Amino acid sequence: MKDHNYFVYIVTNKNKTVLYIGVTGDLQNRIFEHENGSIPGFTKKYNCHYLIYYEHFQNINEAIDREKELKKWRRAKKNNSSAHLTMTGNSLTGRLTMFFKVIKKKRQRRK
Repeated sequence: MKDHNYFVYIVTNKNKTVLYIGVTGDLQNRIFEHENGSIPGFTKKYNCHYLIYYEHFQNINEAIDREKELKKWRRAKKNNSSAHLTMTGNSLTGRLTMFFKVIKKKRQRRK
């Protein structure tokens, strides 16, 4: 059975004055696109390059529902939640790196 990986994520700008919430099936690539400004629109306009939070789902409908739920939250609740749940830069990056290594190993075992 194929593993499905979907992510709800929050990116912000350098001063953490703007938040963007999105959903993707390839978090590693999407963050690269945000960091390089290759996605036209809101995140490029407001320089949202910094990943501050993400959640993993195996069902796209659950991920979309969670994205909608987060987008309905007021700014104060978003700030409090991301501050509480966010890991600091290096540990978040390390956690993501470890997660993608595990996925890669699972894929290699299937071949």
